[in-house]
Amino acid sequence: MRPASVFANSSGPAYQHLYHLLHHRWREAARVVMVLLSGAGLTADEIGELLGCHPATVRRWIHRYHAAGPAALADRPRSGRPRAGGPHLGERIRRLPTRPGPWTVRRIRRRLGRPKISPRTVCRRTREQAAWRRPRLTARGDPNRRRTLAALHRQLRALPGGSVVLAEDETHLHLLSHIRASWIPRGTRQQVATPGKNRQATLFGALEMTTGTWHYTLGRRTATAFTAFLQTLPAAYPAAPAVAVICDNDAIHHAVTAYLTVHPRLHLLFGARYSPHDNPVERIWAALKAHLANTAVTWPGRLRQVHAFFRQRSSAQTLTTAAPWASPWLPKHYAQNFRQAA
Repeated sequence: MRPASVFANSSGPAYQHLYHLLHHRWREAARVVMVLLSGAGLTADEIGELLGCHPATVRRWIHRYHAAGPAALADRPRSGRPRAGGPHLGERIRRLPTRPGPWTVRRIRRRLGRPKISPRTVCRRTREQAAWRRPRLTARGDPNRRRTLAALHRQLRALPGGSVVLAEDETHLHLLSHIRASWIPRGTRQQVATPGKNRQATLFGALEMTTGTWHYTLGRRTATAFTAFLQTLPAAYPAAPAVAVICDNDAIHHAVTAYLTVHPRLHLLFGARYSPHDNPVERIWAALKAHLANTAVTWPGRLRQVHAFFRQRSSAQTLTTAAPWASPWLPKHYAQNFRQAA
């Protein structure tokens, strides 16, 4: 049976490429569409929003159509020499960065067959089609992710009413500064001093995902330190019948089975493997590292920065940063009724 309606997928580079074609190879066809949509009663603003162009552009081509008919929609002859590289150079450049690889101007020029244009022209044409930015690392994902999340939701629903659910994760705190881009006066280069010897500590953090209450401690990345952190969580919620902690599948998380057997009020639940983006605490770590970026201090100063960062943020700010409603770890509408009917 055919579906009642079919909609095109509007996400991804392929859909954006259609807008590129409307303004380049298919620009004359786009002008015809402008006239047809105007005849159907759409305004210039609506047509411009639909085709991705300015309303003044729509009005200009409609006026030309009224003045000289369909022939006026074609490109007018232009004076001067043709654009360097030919009319299809931009599309050839656009296709190259879609393949994985460290694409530089020199490499792009070599893959184009070393056209008879200067490297500066290749750089200018490349900037029209692409942007210089870092790629994003993505985890490979768990093949049983859907089944794991379904089991996690069943475990959460089986908790008694009034239970507390926390998301837990760890990150490494370094004395060596995190470096990130920032605005620097022209003609200068900001310099961040490096320590003679780097120091590192593990930061354990847990977020209560309905109120935004934040718990954290510093230690070493060992099962003993993780167990010590878990001991603080049930003590923070003495009235809760159960305290569920959702975490990833790190080895230190699986090494606390003996502790859980003697503390039945504490439940340790696991999300899908290789899916760090599911954990809302990752966004808190990102905000913390952005706060510490480009600052060179002593080790006591680094610890003071961490404590000050969490002390200055309210529970509402922490909850907004973590955005647990976007995490697939929790069932839908958990914020409304989770604490009453977990």
